[in-house]
Amino acid sequence: MAVEGLISQLGYLGIGVQDIAAWEDFGTEVVGYELAQKLADGTLYFRMDDYHHRFIVEPTGEDDLKYIGLMAPSVIALKEIQARLQAAGVKVEDGSPEECAYRKVVRFITFKDPDGLRVEVFNALDVNTPMPFHSSRPISGFHAGTLGLGHIGIAVKDIDTTEAFYRDVLGFGISDYGIRVGPDGTELKMTFMHVNPREHSMVIASAPNPRRLGHWMTQVEGLDDVGITYDRAREKGIEVVTELGRHYNDQMVSFYMKSPSGFQVEYGFGGQEIDPETWEVKLGTPGSVWGHSGRAQLDRERRMGAAYP
Repeated sequence: MAVEGLISQLGYLGIGVQDIAAWEDFGTEVVGYELAQKLADGTLYFRMDDYHHRFIVEPTGEDDLKYIGLMAPSVIALKEIQARLQAAGVKVEDGSPEECAYRKVVRFITFKDPDGLRVEVFNALDVNTPMPFHSSRPISGFHAGTLGLGHIGIAVKDIDTTEAFYRDVLGFGISDYGIRVGPDGTELKMTFMHVNPREHSMVIASAPNPRRLGHWMTQVEGLDDVGITYDRAREKGIEVVTELGRHYNDQMVSFYMKSPSGFQVEYGFGGQEIDPETWEVKLGTPGSVWGHSGRAQLDRERRMGAAYP
């Protein structure tokens, strides 16, 4: 069964990319992250709140997710997670001093989830208190802090096994289940999971994606930030994959744009926060209260003379 509180937030992501210059421009000039540090090999540390970084973008060519960092709220919680992993037969390794320095954490343990994704559970990510977060462009700020960097959506081969691992071993809570039927009748199953009041910090999907990472979500503090960033993305030639809309489950008003690596970044405002102890798990058809139409659908509507948002 789930044991909530072992993991307090989604702390950081490690991304391997081909075009590091395009990522520096996208992260700062479009999304609005602060470039906290740039290494000699081109590696970028993007910041979105008082923590030193939330994203480590490495010029290693995968154009995909390499690892995720999950925060344990205490040394006791970290030891409990390690014991649960070992009891489940999972091989666990300690991060070396050099790796901890690279991640800017005091300590981490690392292991593979059932789908082969490298997971790092850490304690004490560096907080750069003397230098408050300063966006590279005028925005009201990011809704992060103790809620973590946002959420990620990843494709997995066996959704039931992966769900059970995050729920029963790492203590994630279940927020929602979703089933979407594709044009060919194939069912896409999704599990939305939380580790704190953010409605979900991870969604796993039984999707045949060419890459592991489908998207990550960045939440801003103002609705105008979403609209202005939408306009900026279009002006800079960034493909808007999914138009503005509001989701049913987390109530986020957002749009999705294609990153330089091909996966998507959701940019949103107003995500629902929950009480994990009283939250009622729901099953539904994933979708939106309004909007979130794909570009191909909108193009068809334009050609047909139909109204569109």
